[in-house]
Amino acid sequence: MSGVKSLLKKFRLREKGLWRDYLFILVGSAIMGGGIGIFLVDAKVVPGGVSGLSMTIHYLSGGKIPVGIMMWVFNIPLFIWGVRELGKQFGARTFIGFTANSFFIDFFRGELPLLGGIAMNNNKSVLMLMQNDFLLSILSGGVLLGLGLGIIFKFRGTTAGSDVVAAVANKKFGIKPGQTFMVVDFIVITLAGLTIHFKGLAVERPALTLTLYAFILLFISSRIVDTIIDGFDYARSAMIVSQKSDEIAEFIINELSRGGTAFYGRGLYLKQDRQILYTVLGRHEIGKLMGKVKQIDPKAFVIVNNVHEVLGEGFRPRI
Repeated sequence: MSGVKSLLKKFRLREKGLWRDYLFILVGSAIMGGGIGIFLVDAKVVPGGVSGLSMTIHYLSGGKIPVGIMMWVFNIPLFIWGVRELGKQFGARTFIGFTANSFFIDFFRGELPLLGGIAMNNNKSVLMLMQNDFLLSILSGGVLLGLGLGIIFKFRGTTAGSDVVAAVANKKFGIKPGQTFMVVDFIVITLAGLTIHFKGLAVERPALTLTLYAFILLFISSRIVDTIIDGFDYARSAMIVSQKSDEIAEFIINELSRGGTAFYGRGLYLKQDRQILYTVLGRHEIGKLMGKVKQIDPKAFVIVNNVHEVLGEGFRPRI
C-alpha cells in the first residue's frame, strides 16, 4: 500500500507540475503575442523567424492575411518535421506554444475569423506612442517579445519555427543553434526590409531604418530571453587563497552562517601547497566577506563570480 501511495503522490506532483508548465506557456504566449500584435506589426519592425516571415506575407497581402494565422500555417509542417526528427520533445508543449502565440497575436489585433478580438493596436494610447515616441514603442514590443518567449522556454515550451530548424541542424550537421538562428533571422529581416522598400510601405521612415530597428530589437529580445531563463544573479561564489584560511573559514561559518569547501592546491610560482576556500553567498554578504578577508589577510587572492542557480540549504530555488 505504501508503494501505491508513493506512486500516486509522484503522479499528482507530476500532473501539478505539468499543468503549471502549460499555464505559464499560455501566459508567455499571451505576452509575446501582445508584443508582436500590438506594437511590432504596425511599426513594420520584423523580429525574425517564422513570426517575421508571417509579417512579411501580411505586408505583401496588403494586410489581408492575419499574421497569427500565417504563423500557424507555417509552423504546422515545421512541427511535424520536428516530431519526426527529434521525437516527443517537440510534442504537446510545442503545439500549445505556437498555437496560443498565433491566437493571441490575432486576438490582440482584432483579426480572428468569426471571433474578432480587442484590437489593442488601434488603441489611442498605442497609436499616440507609435507617432510620438517610435523608439519607446519598439522597445515595448521587444521587451514583451523577449519576456514572453523567455517564460515559454523557462517552462520547457517552444514556439516551433526556427527552433525546430536549429534543433534539426544541430542534430544532423552539428551546427550550433545560435548560428542557425543568426542566419535565419538575418535572411528573414533582410527579406522583410526589401519587401517594405519595394512595396512602398515605409511612409514615415525609410526601410533601411526599420531594418536596423529590427536588428536592435533582435538583440534586446534575445538578451531578455537569456535573463528570464538564467535568472538574475542572486548569489555570488568566492574562491579564496590565503595563508590565514582557517580564520577566514571561521568568519564564513560563524558570522555569515554559510558553509564552504576547503581543498588543497599548489601555487605555480612559489611551488607551495596551500588551502583554497570555496563558498557561495548571497549578494549582500559578499561585501562583508571581502571586507573581512582584507582585514585578516591583505595579501589574500580572491575570485568572485556571479551565480545563476543554487540548489541546497540556505538558497531559494529557481522556478
